[in-house]
Amino acid sequence: MKKVNVALVGLGFGGAFAEIYKCHPQVGSLTVYDTNKELEDAFCKKLGITKKYQSFQDILSDSSIDAVHLVTPIPLHEDQTVMVLEAGKHCACTVPMATSLDGIRRITEAVRKSGKTYMMMETTLYTYQFFYVKELVDSGKLGKIQFLRGSHYQDMVNWPDYWMGLPPMHYGTHAIAPITVLSGSRIQRVGCFGSGTLDASLTSRYGNPYPMESALFEFENGMKAEATRSLFETARQYQEGLFVYGSKMSFEWGFQDDELPYITTAYPNPEGKRGGIAVTEQIPMPNHYQSLPEELRRFTVGSGYDPLNPQESLKKGSAAGHHGSHPHLVHEFISSLVENRKPWIDEVLGGNITAAGVCAHESAMHNGIFVEVPTF
Repeated sequence: MKKVNVALVGLGFGGAFAEIYKCHPQVGSLTVYDTNKELEDAFCKKLGITKKYQSFQDILSDSSIDAVHLVTPIPLHEDQTVMVLEAGKHCACTVPMATSLDGIRRITEAVRKSGKTYMMMETTLYTYQFFYVKELVDSGKLGKIQFLRGSHYQDMVNWPDYWMGLPPMHYGTHAIAPITVLSGSRIQRVGCFGSGTLDASLTSRYGNPYPMESALFEFENGMKAEATRSLFETARQYQEGLFVYGSKMSFEWGFQDDELPYITTAYPNPEGKRGGIAVTEQIPMPNHYQSLPEELRRFTVGSGYDPLNPQESLKKGSAAGHHGSHPHLVHEFISSLVENRKPWIDEVLGGNITAAGVCAHESAMHNGIFVEVPTF
């Protein structure tokens, strides 16, 4: 089993992944790159990295680099991903995959032509909440899934300029990805309404008039789901929510992102009266760390990790970024390369999740008309 030499590009949010790569037992070397050289120098010093690049092109030209993880601004994803693949390197990229159907097609074609691996680094498919719900579904405890819902509420005031006025569903993957996977199918059709009005200063860049968009998705297997996404001028606590309604149990995300979820269990009424009995509890989620190498397990916990009592601190759940998902993303990407297999969130799954959001915004711009989601 070979080791993988990785270049991590973009150290703002991307910096959260640097030490994880450095500690992964199957990573040979890690190099980092950012246009902010002070930030880059700080990471190099912290992690003992001596090799540096003057440009993104220098990374693509370095034959010693096997894989590139892009954590760069949304407008750069499509071009940079294609450049990495065409340079003969494997590519992981933060979400969204692209912001147009043509962009998704272009990446898919580059994957097939290059023979290299692409992975969309979707955090919500590796949170301890998602692992918990998936276990309820797989074990049969949840019963039949009757309905799925995703949400992502966030205020982007004072974020970088490229965010200003972005169509909400162009960055809808956090709300769409979990419901897609739990459905066991692909999204084939979407209808979406935009709601509210944006300040005129926010509408010029993308031509998007909506601060919020809500979509209904139809899956190939007949299941239905809904997702809501807001980016601006909406008073709401931050939440990347997942709601799964089953015949036996239901899972509902807490009101705030870090709040305990609500688990409702249905019981038959023993007296034969009308209706059933439902009991709702707020239950702490277990930390799903067992599938990770021991070197990475502490990254699911963050500052709550106790090196003198690691197993107990791991059992307490996650205070780490995106609910403990970061080490799982890194491990899946690296493992797929070492094992010469497709990563779980490849260009097909990533393409469906991203395209569903692109098509949702297209629907919203045409007053909710249903739009077919292409197959990639």
